[in-house]
Amino acid sequence: MALDGIRMPDGCYADGTWELKMHVTDLHRDVSLRVTGEIHIGGVMLKLVEKLDVKKDWSDHALWWEKKKTWLLKTHWTLDKYGIQADARLLFTPQHKVLRLQLPNMKHMKVKVNFSDRVFKAVSDICKTFNIRHPEELSLLRKPRDPKKKKKKLDEAEEDDLELEGPLLTPGSGRLWMDSSRSLMEQDVKENEVLLLRFKYHSFFDLNPKYDAIRVNQLYEQAKWAILLEEIECTEEEMMMFAALQYHINKLSIMSTDNHMNNSEKEVDEVDAALSDLEITLEGGKTSNTLGDITSIPELADYVKVFKPKKLTLKGYKQYWCTFKDITISCYKSKEEAHGTPSYQMNLRGCEVTPDVNISGQKFNIKLLIPVADGMNEIWLRCDTEKQYAHWMAACRLASKGKTMADSSYNLEVQNILSFLKMQHMNPDPQFIEPITTDINPECLVSPRYLKKYKNKQISARILEAHQNVAQMSLIEAKMRFIQAWQSLPEFGITHFLAKFQGGKKEELIGITYNRLIRMDAHTGDAIKTWRFSNMKQWNVNWEIKMVTVEFADEPSLAFICAEVDCKVVHEFIGGYIFLSTRAKDQNESLDEEMFYKLTSGWV
Repeated sequence: MALDGIRMPDGCYADGTWELKMHVTDLHRDVSLRVTGEIHIGGVMLKLVEKLDVKKDWSDHALWWEKKKTWLLKTHWTLDKYGIQADARLLFTPQHKVLRLQLPNMKHMKVKVNFSDRVFKAVSDICKTFNIRHPEELSLLRKPRDPKKKKKKLDEAEEDDLELEGPLLTPGSGRLWMDSSRSLMEQDVKENEVLLLRFKYHSFFDLNPKYDAIRVNQLYEQAKWAILLEEIECTEEEMMMFAALQYHINKLSIMSTDNHMNNSEKEVDEVDAALSDLEITLEGGKTSNTLGDITSIPELADYVKVFKPKKLTLKGYKQYWCTFKDITISCYKSKEEAHGTPSYQMNLRGCEVTPDVNISGQKFNIKLLIPVADGMNEIWLRCDTEKQYAHWMAACRLASKGKTMADSSYNLEVQNILSFLKMQHMNPDPQFIEPITTDINPECLVSPRYLKKYKNKQISARILEAHQNVAQMSLIEAKMRFIQAWQSLPEFGITHFLAKFQGGKKEELIGITYNRLIRMDAHTGDAIKTWRFSNMKQWNVNWEIKMVTVEFADEPSLAFICAEVDCKVVHEFIGGYIFLSTRAKDQNESLDEEMFYKLTSGWV
């Protein structure tokens, strides 16, 4: 027994024990325990609490290994199994810590978050706190720092929440989001640090104003800032429409402040029936007005102007008699030749569909990028009227997903397009336009580009003119329409990453959205090639060279290396969207966290 206290050169004592150093964060106190490698983690914590002899609830505390950046949560594991030796320094610290969250509406909230949970689970708990359904659509990211600005105190930062500064307020495409499969502590997040809560995956499932008042409001706020900060492109007419909706929402919000609860319930009752079919789902939601029993697939047939843009060409649009059957457009020189062989045909499966509309100029164009063996063929369609445009645009969007006009979402898509166009109309009768008042602040309603282009009075007049088209909407309906219009923009939901494709010599863009991958020109942003997730067999990552490889059912595989972010970020976006596409409607309460983890971590 006399030899027990003799310490050997390796730090161990003669009896086989050694000193384990721990720091108790609550007490700012270092403690050492004599242990062996065979003691389990639970036993270590029990001995530590006994030695502290402080009456306190220690149930939320756990051990954190600083050097390895890992929580020792498997209390039945021994120190040997974890690989902990005498040189290790452990923290005995609470798992739940305070986090300062900036919500999509730019407000800061203090919440207690489990720093030992995976971020996916932590976000789920945060959303329960705020009563936000479908937390799988959101995630956390760090607040970008502006190196030109001096550091501010926390209370001073809160005063600048609504300051219109893009990099400090809203995440742009391709930021390094928090890894959903790792904990906050593993990613060096500190207590009281500011993190941004945002909708990461632009696939909004079962958005219902009756149950999702908070979710709708936060989505509206994220959409509003994305447009104001020019994170997504929109035309001048669209900008004025968004400004009019925002102005209308602001007015109604102020009016309903005094009797918020009663008004909110009344609003939901009033628009519940009108919005029951307005599910903000990009794939098209089920509606009560389904097409019923369909014995034949609907078709379109009309004169449409067609243009094939090529370099060094002066030729314009040429009119054809076009028929749209299934997912194929056939072009004939005239209606009389429609029973013969078409001049050419276009299969729209997997194509990119982009609107090119100018209401005041009566321009209703549809730009199609159609996949071919060596890239994409560009075809433009020009319609004569809004009604014709809405039907052909809706059919093109469905065909790009492999769906026909027999799909139940076709009529809803047509109505949504017509509604979107109607909101952009300018009111020609000045007697119905409100007089310009001091409650219009163009700086808060339009992006900086238009503030530079026009005077404030001009912008205010146009906003009031556009407001006539939305003035009868209730608060919740206006927010839903704003979200829907945001989703209708060509660049909606595309997250961009700089990448070098296998075989390529220069950096290009890879765009990832809810249902496809897009290879894009880094300078112009034009789509070069599109791959649908529905045609994907599998994807994997070579973690040594950081290369992402995606295999498809009937075309060559795709391989690329990310230039600015870790390939894990791209991998998580692909896996996340695959996970969201398989959601069932009964998953409102419980999420298959393990499946999400497997898909985004490379297990599958």
